[in-house]
Amino acid sequence: MDGTILWPLVLAALGGYLLGSVPFGLVLTRLAGLGDIRTIGSGNIGATNVLRTGNTALAAATLLLDGGKGAAAVLLAGWGGFDAALVAAAGAMLGHSFPVWLGFRGGKGVATALGILLAASWPVGVAACLIWLITAYLFRISSLAALVAIVTSPWIGWAVADARLAIAAAFIAALVVIRHEANIRRLVRGEEPRIAFHRKPPPTQGESAQ
Repeated sequence: MDGTILWPLVLAALGGYLLGSVPFGLVLTRLAGLGDIRTIGSGNIGATNVLRTGNTALAAATLLLDGGKGAAAVLLAGWGGFDAALVAAAGAMLGHSFPVWLGFRGGKGVATALGILLAASWPVGVAACLIWLITAYLFRISSLAALVAIVTSPWIGWAVADARLAIAAAFIAALVVIRHEANIRRLVRGEEPRIAFHRKPPPTQGESAQ
């Protein structure tokens, strides 16, 4: 391959990796005085584990920022063409999942993947988000919804975009599946926790807080 073509792709991959490797969940929880998010729950740096701190605002911010860095990688590299954008997307996923700053132990990549899909082809991204919502509503299992949404995205990309996006989406899906290995084992055993859509109200005065 001509070096004049290769170097922009190398820079897109490196830039995407560096952007994706910013651990927003860890940064935000430390700034909020909540300590190291890796020491609680699943030890993950994503929004789901941030939510275990009880701070929903931080969890929402982590979700948006993790999705935003995936979208930013695509949009910034897009100035070099669609191929560069997809290479940057792959880099961002690798950066989020295996950040060099954290000993290559990062997040599971769902929010970043959705941000990438929305920026690369908004119909594919919207379809993936809708599939997540429908699956989560029907089965009440967040990890299952994430896996179904991301694993079906290559097929949606092939149908509504092109082969290049489908291949990139397949790479992203493979990473998400790898990072959800423990969740998949729990799903098979029927032990994966379910989503609680309605929080139990606090006990009124005189009631036992069991």
